Amino acid sequence: MTSPTTTRRDFLKVVSVAGAGLALGVYDRQAWAMAEESGTTLSPSVYLSIDTSGNVTVVVARAEMGQGVRTAIPMLVAEELEADWDRIRVEQALADPKYGSMVTGGSQSIRTSWEPLRKAGATAREMLIAAAAQEWRVEPSTCRAERGSIVHGTTGRKMEYGKLVERAARLPVPENPLLKNPAKYRIIGKKVRRLDSPDKLRGKAIFGIDTRVPGMLIAAIQRSPVIGGSVKRFDAAGALATPGVRRVVQVHSGVAVLADTTWAAFQGRDNLVVDWDDGPNARMSSASIAKMFQEKSAGEVRIARNDGDSAAALASAVQKSVATYELPFLAHAPLEPMNCIAHTRADSAEIWAPSQSPLVARDAVAGALGLPPEKVVVHPTLSGGGFGRRLWPDFAVEAALVSRAAGTPVKVVWTREEDMRHDFYRPASLHRLAAGIDGNGKLSAWQHRIVAPSINIQLFPEGTGENRWRDAVDGAAQLPYTVPSILVEYAMANTPVQILWWRSVYNSQNAFVNESFLDEIAVLAGKDPFEYRRELLPVDSRLRGVLELAAKKAGWGTPLPAGMGRGIACHACFGSFVAEVAEVSVDSNGGVRVKRIVSAVDCGRAVNPDGIRSQIEGGVIIGLTAALYGEITIENGRVQQGNYDAYKLLRYDETPEIEVHIVGSEKDPTGVGEPGLPPVAPAVCNAIYAATGKRIRRLPIRLQ
Repeated sequence: MTSPTTTRRDFLKVVSVAGAGLALGVYDRQAWAMAEESGTTLSPSVYLSIDTSGNVTVVVARAEMGQGVRTAIPMLVAEELEADWDRIRVEQALADPKYGSMVTGGSQSIRTSWEPLRKAGATAREMLIAAAAQEWRVEPSTCRAERGSIVHGTTGRKMEYGKLVERAARLPVPENPLLKNPAKYRIIGKKVRRLDSPDKLRGKAIFGIDTRVPGMLIAAIQRSPVIGGSVKRFDAAGALATPGVRRVVQVHSGVAVLADTTWAAFQGRDNLVVDWDDGPNARMSSASIAKMFQEKSAGEVRIARNDGDSAAALASAVQKSVATYELPFLAHAPLEPMNCIAHTRADSAEIWAPSQSPLVARDAVAGALGLPPEKVVVHPTLSGGGFGRRLWPDFAVEAALVSRAAGTPVKVVWTREEDMRHDFYRPASLHRLAAGIDGNGKLSAWQHRIVAPSINIQLFPEGTGENRWRDAVDGAAQLPYTVPSILVEYAMANTPVQILWWRSVYNSQNAFVNESFLDEIAVLAGKDPFEYRRELLPVDSRLRGVLELAAKKAGWGTPLPAGMGRGIACHACFGSFVAEVAEVSVDSNGGVRVKRIVSAVDCGRAVNPDGIRSQIEGGVIIGLTAALYGEITIENGRVQQGNYDAYKLLRYDETPEIEVHIVGSEKDPTGVGEPGLPPVAPAVCNAIYAATGKRIRRLPIRLQ
């Protein structure tokens, strides 16, 4: 057992010998922080083991949602261990505080794993070298690790790891393992075989919705069509008469129909008669929410940033511009709808879920069932997309309560329509901006008032801290340009609509507004939009670096065919810097076609370049989907969109050519899951302006 007062010598320690090979525990910083906060004692989290066959198992404590974390994290270990990539195996961690928060969000998987997992690999490597040196009775300095073996440099003798692990496990643990010189990396920064692809290509990969446990029933839930509605009464006769239906139970989220098969459960749910109490939101609409936003924009505000005197600077500006921008609610719309298996017993529970936050799910289920958290076991499964939706534990709690009511293992499966109409949406927002330029065309004043719900405050109304609302100004308060006077304000406008983190969170909105309005100012000043941004960014700015790279790779300034325009945008978030150039055509009927997106990203050292490209490409595609089509609307308290016909996704034949250029860097890795998305919409809308002279200030573009 290791306590929060663990010494540096104990940071890495052998936790298993017993004939099974070498297993190293890495005390995760987040786990350490959690232990200090709670005063509890934690075991070290075991991330790495090597068996007597020489196979290396890396335990991954993050969720695999297609982003490649089951490849990138093992790369960190394998590099320092000097492992044979073909001998690497991956094991998904169960929910356990010893792994830290285990949250897969905020583009943090690699940046938080970078140091501890490399140290784990380096420690194992040094112990194996010491074991071989002991076996050969030579100095460790004469030995080296090489592709799963230790080699004696003088004699050329070689011994595989599997033959050394038991001896190595008995040796002292190095206090400060020497990390490799990056110049000698052969895995980090290189193309490697993705470890999860073979099973996915063969259809062998088991996602949450594929998972089965013995004796389980399938549950479908009829939910209130109105946001916040509740059950008044129900008649189960029709459902129970449906072949395959076993029982009907009421839970907090509606009425659940349990059956032998998914189809029977869905049919039974459709045959269920429920009388609903629509509650206080029966007249809520997109129009009423927009009206409330307008009213809030003239009311109380909080100051997020106040540099200089923007009012005076604006008053003295030679030229001024004002604009209002609006963005809608957006659904997460993952291809795999919400689902969860729960087996609730009298004194324990077991959960199988495609969760982005298995510890949060564990604790929420424990609280709902009145169990100690350690009595709830959560098995994270593969996820068919998440984008932030699977961070919230509602679907796990729901399954646990259905299982308890039914007294049997249950898999709750949501339909596509449920997944879309009962999502936790990206917030809508309203933005009022004003800017001024001086006689030299330089930006002298910037004002930005944001009207939006706060995810933090709406989800956690009982939380403490005066500045919890600052989540809503993320990406706006950090305006990167050199402007003498900047004022960023926030008017909180929470609604009954459920909201949650969505890929890049508020950056997806605030970057659109920043970069679109700055484009307007560049035109007002008579400046090239690229050059104007470049002049406003410090010379040593990493954002300026990607801006210049994207412009160069896109051929900024070169002529385009008639009816086409080129737009540029850049943004920094999650520690990374991205710039994007969009080439867009607009036909005589106003039809918009995005032809090409050129992205430049500076995310520190590239651990897995293929993974980075895929993540940026994915961010571009989701960003285009949102910009062109994305909108959730509400009428009479009901979400109007229920499937991909009404909530359209970008199709293959609409997807532009996407180029991704990665800046070489020796800095520690930063996030890539989300930073590729925010610049997309402004780059496209700026290109539309370049082609047509029309500004897009309200998304989605299709409505304009």
